[in-house]
Amino acid sequence: MDPWLIWLVVAAALAVAEIFTLTAALGMLSLAALVTAGSAAIGAPPAVQFLVFTVSAVVSVLFVRPAVLRRASTPPRVRFGVDALVGRSAYVVAEVSARGGRVRIGGEEWTARSYDEALVIPAGSTVDVMEISGATAIVYPQG
Repeated sequence: MDPWLIWLVVAAALAVAEIFTLTAALGMLSLAALVTAGSAAIGAPPAVQFLVFTVSAVVSVLFVRPAVLRRASTPPRVRFGVDALVGRSAYVVAEVSARGGRVRIGGEEWTARSYDEALVIPAGSTVDVMEISGATAIVYPQG
């Protein structure tokens, strides 16, 4: 069997093992084996292949893995209060213009203004909440 194919099988086995462990270490070793498969495919001798594997494994485990784990362990930003309303859909209860109007957001009625001053949104339309200014929702029509 060709050496590049052996490295490719090792890379695949490490990738499958990573799926079950979720440590990111085996994934980094899988990437190192994949890089080594490339070096073997261009005809590097076995000693160079092991050197390529060692260097790429050490670099990825020491430098890339910590960054991946930091990124994965950062909790998603949770919005609450009026910030949670931004980006939601709303139903226009009373015509909305730059001067005012009313919308229903998640069962609550809010005063509203249109995002564009020249825009008048008729009752019955669906809008997106662009921002909340005090107790007023700034909205823009969907679609």
